[in-house]
Amino acid sequence: MKLRMIREAKSIGLNQLANKVGVTGTYLSYLERGLRNNPSKEVMEKIADALNETVPSIFYPEEVV
Repeated sequence: MKLRMIREAKSIGLNQLANKVGVTGTYLSYLERGLRNNPSKEVMEKIADALNETVPSIFYPEEVV
């Protein structure tokens, strides 16, 4: 998943993003490392909004976009 790469490129800390989205830093870390899959549509949209990106650009492989 490109989540970590995008977050770090925008110089946003893990806990900073987690607070904006309303999830724990641990949950976000699990998403970034692929230890948690299938976040809810709501969570994906909040992450995308907080990073000023689209849901597909973060959560779906290039071929699907």
